[in-house]
Amino acid sequence: MAEAAGKKALAGRVALVAGATRGAGRGIAAELGAAGATVYVTGRTTREQQSEYGRPETIDETAELVDRLGGHGIAVRVDHLLPEEVRALVARIRAEAGRLDILVNDIWGGEKLFEWNKPVWHHDLANGLRLLRLAIDTHLITTHHALPLLIERPGGLLVEVTDGTSDYNADHYRINPFYDLAKVAVNRMAWAHARDLEPHGAVAVSLTPGWMRSEIMLDTFGVTEASWRDALATVPHFAISETPRFVGRAVAALACDADRARWNGQSLSSGALAQVYGFTDLDGSRPDAWRYLVEVQDKGRPADVTGYR
Repeated sequence: MAEAAGKKALAGRVALVAGATRGAGRGIAAELGAAGATVYVTGRTTREQQSEYGRPETIDETAELVDRLGGHGIAVRVDHLLPEEVRALVARIRAEAGRLDILVNDIWGGEKLFEWNKPVWHHDLANGLRLLRLAIDTHLITTHHALPLLIERPGGLLVEVTDGTSDYNADHYRINPFYDLAKVAVNRMAWAHARDLEPHGAVAVSLTPGWMRSEIMLDTFGVTEASWRDALATVPHFAISETPRFVGRAVAALACDADRARWNGQSLSSGALAQVYGFTDLDGSRPDAWRYLVEVQDKGRPADVTGYR
């Protein structure tokens, strides 16, 4: 994969990474850019206008990162809950690029809305319902408007980004009913889209990163990317964590794979795909977080990433 990206294997391809302000979306946009793609990056925070998150990251910075890595980044402020804004976005892509080859739905925005381990009757109802809208409605609104452009050429790729594989989420309670439903729904959404896209020669998958060292996660633990290992003293299992670029390399590997139809409708993870395609994280390791979670963390064993990264 690294060799393919070095040869700009995605030159001439056009991608839309919806929800690329930070985290996985930024990492995915970066790696598609590194492979030579033109990448439209969307979100609600720009240098001129901030969302309710109050975070410093902007889509402008993401687009500039895409440029530095060899692609062409285009930042467009979009609220993916507003169909008219998404419709305008797709119309702009059609007018400027004339095609859409890769659609990544990484829209989320729910970190400040969910409450840990609270049943539905104790959870704030308004926050829970908004979380569902941000996690599910945004994805459906975006695919409604963008997939007609994607299927105009065979070979299109839709990636629905979630948290947890279908197998893991099927028998693990994910924080609370709202969060649980949101993450299960995105996996099922990709499975359903795959049925509609297959006759058009397009592919849909769901994809989960592992324990990702997003900007928010690093801030939560009071560390930086350079000092992240300092958090292991209090959170030992954080040793299995990965950068947002790792899941980005998973998407780039899928996009570069002429045989990606073999994955249609499947629930995938960055760590498992690294074993197939051979890509690594920025430090040269291959963290397999979901296998580690099942075999080590969930079983209450001491943190030990030997054989898992």
